Amino acid sequence: MKQTSFSSAEFAGKKRTTRREKFLAEMEKVVPWTELEAVIAPVYPTGSRGRPPIGLSRMLRVYFIQQWYGLSDEAVEDAIYDIQSVRAFVGIDLARENAPDATTLLKFRRLLETNDLTQRMFLAINATLTEKGLLMRSGTIVDATIINAPPSTKNTDGKRDGDMHQTKKGNQWYFGMKAHIGADAESGLVHTVTTTAANAADITETAALLHGQEKTVYADAGYTGADKRPELQGVTVDWQIAARRSTVKKVDAKRPLRAVLDALEHAKASIRAKVEHPFHVVKNLFRHRKARYKGLPKNTAQIVMLFGLANLVLAKNQLMRLQAQDPSAV
Repeated sequence: MKQTSFSSAEFAGKKRTTRREKFLAEMEKVVPWTELEAVIAPVYPTGSRGRPPIGLSRMLRVYFIQQWYGLSDEAVEDAIYDIQSVRAFVGIDLARENAPDATTLLKFRRLLETNDLTQRMFLAINATLTEKGLLMRSGTIVDATIINAPPSTKNTDGKRDGDMHQTKKGNQWYFGMKAHIGADAESGLVHTVTTTAANAADITETAALLHGQEKTVYADAGYTGADKRPELQGVTVDWQIAARRSTVKKVDAKRPLRAVLDALEHAKASIRAKVEHPFHVVKNLFRHRKARYKGLPKNTAQIVMLFGLANLVLAKNQLMRLQAQDPSAV
């Protein structure tokens, strides 16, 4: 047996459980670690030559800490040294070993990007959710959100990121990219993620966000005319697209038809509201409000992983309930 260090003993004896501890304990239970490690294992270094690599399980946990708390490579390394709950989650005892440094995490992240592993982990997470009956797929809600990017030209090239673009929303200008998602209309869990520059119209990604099994598609007024686009002519679904506000206002508020129209729009909006939950998790809980890397491919890899992890956060109560009923269920 390993002797417990003084810091670990002091941490174990405290009387209050912090929110971070509670969250990490929940994620330890609901993340399908075996399935995700199986995705990475075929390309992960075995250590047959050179210095033995850090264990895959540990590196995956460090990578997820980075995504959950919006940390840079250096900040993750600091967090492991500073925060006992993070060390306990990753499985590091500083009395015996050092934390993985920022360069090691950089190489791990590049391994995921080069081999498109974040997309495959996203699919593995959704496969688990589908198996548990949490991803129904009978209807799809489509929507998009802008992810800001640094607009400064104070860099080596003296230019902005060429993959990003500026766009105007309302009276406000933004520079960055868009994350487009297709979410399950029943659960609000994300089943498809694509990205574009910020100036791309939401409607152009509609076809890419449909999985082909849905019977109904819900969207806001920005998707008006989606059913008439050439790439969607063969798609037979019930399109529930919000009417433009100007169209609704043309109907006299005193006429009975206006009350019916308002009720219909309210019903459609109540279903579309579920698509805002993944955006809330990614932008507010995971603090991902600005593109961290340069170029669309690197940012896309991160965005896809963030929405996969957001699905686990949104479904954690159901997953933990299933696990309580049957420990082998998760």
